[in-house]
Amino acid sequence: ALKLFKLLHRTRQEVFKNDTRALEAARQKINEEFKNNQNETSEEKINELLKMASDVEVILRTSVIQAVHTDSDKI
Repeated sequence: ALKLFKLLHRTRQEVFKNDTRALEAARQKINEEFKNNQNETSEEKINELLKMASDVEVILRTSVIQAVHTDSDKI
């Protein structure tokens, strides 16, 4: 779980680079989700949560696009 937690934070830093608001929001959400489930004892539920976190990491890495506004009519 710790390895996945760290991986999510590294992915967050890459995906939302130079976007302080998105970096902070993602940091808070990752920390909140792991904290809310830290006392989970059901192995089935833990595996489900780890799978979801892994899926989220893949989606962040492969599907999120950061655009940069360069001019009034260009991105």
